Amino acid sequence: MVDIAHQAAIGPASTKDATPALVPLTAVEPGPWRALAQRAIEPNGYYLPAWELAVSASARGRTGASALSVCGGSSTRPIGLMPVVSLWQAWKIPLPALVSAHPYGTLCSPLIDRDSSVEAATRLLQRARKAGAHALILRDVALEGAAMASFKEALGRDRLEPRVLSSYVRASLDATQDGDRLLHEALGAKKLKELRRQRHRLEEHGAVTFDITRKVDEIKPALETFLQLEASGWKAERGTALIQDAGDAAFIRRAVPALAETAQCEIVTLRVGATPVAAGIVLRHQDRAFFFKVGIDERFAKYSPGVQLTLDLTRHLCADPAIASADSTASADHPMINPIWRGRFAIGDVLIPLRRNDPLVALIHAALVARGFARETARRAIHLLRKPTRATPPTAR
Repeated sequence: MVDIAHQAAIGPASTKDATPALVPLTAVEPGPWRALAQRAIEPNGYYLPAWELAVSASARGRTGASALSVCGGSSTRPIGLMPVVSLWQAWKIPLPALVSAHPYGTLCSPLIDRDSSVEAATRLLQRARKAGAHALILRDVALEGAAMASFKEALGRDRLEPRVLSSYVRASLDATQDGDRLLHEALGAKKLKELRRQRHRLEEHGAVTFDITRKVDEIKPALETFLQLEASGWKAERGTALIQDAGDAAFIRRAVPALAETAQCEIVTLRVGATPVAAGIVLRHQDRAFFFKVGIDERFAKYSPGVQLTLDLTRHLCADPAIASADSTASADHPMINPIWRGRFAIGDVLIPLRRNDPLVALIHAALVARGFARETARRAIHLLRKPTRATPPTAR
């Protein structure tokens, strides 16, 4: 049954069109993919080819993605691209549906050509039907974003409606504001005074500097610094640091230098003297930045190095005329980033039916709801049972 459902999700539904409905992600030409990304109606740094190809090649639990890729009219120029996996590959559910491939960063908004957005969404839905899917699941998509709006309009023409499976609100930064004024409005004079006091205490150990690394030959050692910091504390204890898995380490070591070649990645580092105490990876796509991860040296945890780094990053992004906004890509109610970046937008998982009155869609929806309930129950049980040796610091993620 699993094999049948898996093939139904990714196998051709018709032989009239010789063009394959799904292709391996590696078969998509990076050049046209990059060009589409520059025309995309909504930025997504995690679906840039250098990043997603590296994820699909080796990242833990995220390998082997395919692509729904469509061109406009009789043109060979791509107007839509969505990396996908089968519902079985995503969540071990043996039903015919396709799911956004997860690119490690928590954003899966597809790349949709701004000049042909509804056509692109319509063709992506057609391509999913041709692949034999009965539903398309967009996970971690911006619910009010331009890509989702394009899908809603395309669905409306077929009298179909998307179903939101789950959602949460996360932090973002309006980088068009003055950085210092924004921080004062977000944190208030009292909190900023306390953070300045901590920074002065940090300066007792050496001069505090904020470095930005972009060049390819310089970003590789900066990445190794980040990886060592990330693996130096509670993430290492839980086994979630990137460097602790060979596939994850291979992915990030491939992706970061590749994106640096196109000026779409930078590493920010806070140092005390010659000692790095915090570092973060930031992706760039169009006028938006994406704050991927931060690592800290927990020996300096009482000085809030992750917060100090984020304050400097905020000023840096606000001072950059090329950046209008930043996505924290953090969880809901994140204790470190939420008080600093006060913008908010909704992220969610969305079920898109591909045919009207399809009983299989109801079955897929029920299976996803049951999975969500079981996952939440397990999460709460683990939270109650877990007794860490020390508390997770609020300055890291």
